[in-house]
Amino acid sequence: MHALSFIVGVVGNVISVLVFASPISTFWRVVRNRSTEDFDSLPYVCTLLSTSLWTYYGVTKPGGLLIATVNSVGIVLELIYVSLFLIYAPSRTRIKTAILVGILDVGFLGGVILTTRLAMHGSLRVTVIGFMCAGLSLFFYGSPLAAMKTVIATKSVEYMPFLLSFFLFLNGAVWTFYSYLEKDFFVGVPNGIGFILGTAQLILYAIYMNTKGAKGRKEDTTENSEPLIQSAEGHRIDMEKAYDVGSQSDGKPTSTSISY
Repeated sequence: MHALSFIVGVVGNVISVLVFASPISTFWRVVRNRSTEDFDSLPYVCTLLSTSLWTYYGVTKPGGLLIATVNSVGIVLELIYVSLFLIYAPSRTRIKTAILVGILDVGFLGGVILTTRLAMHGSLRVTVIGFMCAGLSLFFYGSPLAAMKTVIATKSVEYMPFLLSFFLFLNGAVWTFYSYLEKDFFVGVPNGIGFILGTAQLILYAIYMNTKGAKGRKEDTTENSEPLIQSAEGHRIDMEKAYDVGSQSDGKPTSTSISY
């Protein structure tokens, strides 16, 4: 059983790294254009916090090596993404990003580590850290829900990239299986929900993949068509913020936060 869970964990590591790396093409575009455009730094700041907490959980929990290793890779990548925001974002966004990093990734994370190291021991420490990690991961599932809502509203999968949805589905499935083998409730609950949402995304993709959506509908008058165009553009902006950077075949959608 231990050998099987190790193999599943290694597979989970590979899939998770692919998800973490999905915004690379977007940030290559940021470096090339020397601008973060309208992208929001919050998803990356929060994902940095999440990966840091999961790494701390992995090194604290006996047998949590595979959880720690993959999230360590996540920390490195998210640090790069956040640093690029601090370099190329407009001054207002740069200040906002620096404040968020100070509050969440330095202040809050440091407080959690100090409190759990000094005031808690043994299984209590692992339990408290695990609850925080699971709670944060559940909060992040608002992004897939926002993506699904947009697909249903526009009847188009244009802004829900298939590869990202597929890898999030695989990631949830593998880590849910891993949590079953390791009897780890904190890993299992958020990833089980992620697996369900990933499955729902793939079902929506199958339903709407051949439809033109709202943008493809022809209107009889210019007056009627203009609101449609504006509506579709509004959804595009929403997706770039809620489903912020994920698979960018050409520079769009979501935060790459994932659970372990």
